[in-house]
Amino acid sequence: MVRYSAMLDVPRPVVEYLSRLLAAHRRAIGTPKGSRALGPFRQAVLILRWFREKRCVHCAAVDAGISQATGYRYLHEGIDVLAGQAPDLHEVLQQCRREGTSHVVLDGTLIECDRLAGARETGTDWWYSAKHKAFGGNIQ
Repeated sequence: MVRYSAMLDVPRPVVEYLSRLLAAHRRAIGTPKGSRALGPFRQAVLILRWFREKRCVHCAAVDAGISQATGYRYLHEGIDVLAGQAPDLHEVLQQCRREGTSHVVLDGTLIECDRLAGARETGTDWWYSAKHKAFGGNIQ
């Protein structure tokens, strides 16, 4: 195998921001310093590389010098840390109400419901989401 390095087309401040979030998370859960295979910065690069390149975790893990299992663990930890920064739906809706927003798009959110009648020309049901394997609609 031949190792090589490449540029990640993500601004350095973004990597540093995620790195700070990961370091704070590690302190919060009591991770001893130096006990991880990757430091927060290299973990941030692994996570952002996965988001940016949309490739296998195994490839990014090998390039970072860690196992596939550790790569998945670090990736999911990073996703959880990032998700913790997002406001929840109730906060967003309250902010929209304060600002007088008339419409909100809950992009990609399937609101499950009972089956409703209606079929396309192809015979598939209008209200069935094959992705979610459930009946529902995207409420806007």
